[in-house]
Amino acid sequence: MSWRPQYRSSKFRNVYGKVASREHCFDGIPITKNVHDNHFCAVNARFLAIVTESAGGGSFLVIPLEQTGRIEPNYPKICGHQGNVLDIKWNPFIENIIASCSEDTSVRIWEIPEGGLKRNMTEAVLELYGHSRRVGLVEWHPTTNNILFSAGYDYKVLIWNLDIGEPVKMIDCHTDVILCMSFNTDGSLLATTCKDKKLRVVEPRSGRVLQEASCKNHRVNRVVFLGSTKRLLTTGVSRWNTRQIALWDQEDLAMPLIEEEIDGLSGLLFPFYDADTHMLYLAGKGDGNIRYYEIGSEKPYLSYLMEFRSPAPQKGLGVMPKHGLDVSACEVFRFYKLITLKGLIEPISMIVPRRSETYQEDIYPMTPGTEPALTPDEWLSGVNRDPILMSLKEGYKRTSKIVFKAPAKEKRSVVVNGIDLLENVPPRTENELLRMFFRQQDEIRRLKDELSQKDIRIRQLQLELKNLRNSPKNN
Repeated sequence: MSWRPQYRSSKFRNVYGKVASREHCFDGIPITKNVHDNHFCAVNARFLAIVTESAGGGSFLVIPLEQTGRIEPNYPKICGHQGNVLDIKWNPFIENIIASCSEDTSVRIWEIPEGGLKRNMTEAVLELYGHSRRVGLVEWHPTTNNILFSAGYDYKVLIWNLDIGEPVKMIDCHTDVILCMSFNTDGSLLATTCKDKKLRVVEPRSGRVLQEASCKNHRVNRVVFLGSTKRLLTTGVSRWNTRQIALWDQEDLAMPLIEEEIDGLSGLLFPFYDADTHMLYLAGKGDGNIRYYEIGSEKPYLSYLMEFRSPAPQKGLGVMPKHGLDVSACEVFRFYKLITLKGLIEPISMIVPRRSETYQEDIYPMTPGTEPALTPDEWLSGVNRDPILMSLKEGYKRTSKIVFKAPAKEKRSVVVNGIDLLENVPPRTENELLRMFFRQQDEIRRLKDELSQKDIRIRQLQLELKNLRNSPKNN
């Protein structure tokens, strides 16, 4: 029998990436040069937020999506943090509420006025202090309003109930810095990757580790839940230092279902999963390309589709929620690409080519909307509920009726599980000690330079005084 290649029929085989024209990009933005492995960008249907380079403290821009083109250098910023901003995330249920975390150990909640910022914003509606070190990640719960997760360099994940403005749970099972957090569809499970080379599946309310994988051959960096398929996908590095992805069964992390090497580049691979189309997008930090695959329920599980290529390297990528896409153009995904060298934010639309201009129901199934399924008290009591779905057929134009009300707070000690989080500080890591050492060396050099400049100035003044005394007029 002659060999024949196996062809898969897929409605997404011809998906292509379309870059927005220059007038629909955001130009002139001083994108942060921080090397922290995050996207530094967050998008929703109304606003684009980008972490910017700033002298002293940390700041980020919030720009209405329709305000494209060149952004003025004096455009208003959110600049209330005392340290560099490391992560920002929009509330999935209230479109003008954004959370940020920083090197100053705080998590802050900001309320953006209608139409965007008119002046610099320094006062957050809520300041959350519970971490003893800088905070690298924030994530909103996918189905519950006002539940926020934060991960700090103190190796702890805190669960905040924003109705009371306090941490209500603490996940303390990690032995090193947490690199990534991802929720399953109903938010009943949390997957984390850690610098200790372990992948964990955690029940967040109890903090119990349900599954744990020690990834020696596949050093994990990023993890994402693949919708309701009970599978996880991780990106990382193989033992030969090649970039690699692995697929896991969430109920058995003993061995990955498949491992696939991508290439030999060194940049971190960011995974993005679209549960509606079962498509996986892989974008490398410092790369210009975005690969995309289709996830199946049977072997080989992962089918390569195509690759979007661009010469400009990306520092990070923001992703538009489903209800913000252009369904009339058959747009199934949209990235906002950060190009640091040009100070440019470039929208990239992933489009399914269709001749018909009618609504394509097969590529736009019911999708999670902007209504929360649970209140914080319900979720904390143990209730799980799938997200409330909505149709994109008529185009999504409704604004959320939920309003954020910040609780009144007094500064005091933060006690969770009988531990005062602000007093219980873990030992510093080697990298932190080195960073402190180099900062002190830089400060010593700066002080020495100032002293030498002052010495030179003193000598100049002494010489001028001497010349003045020896001048003929004085004689």
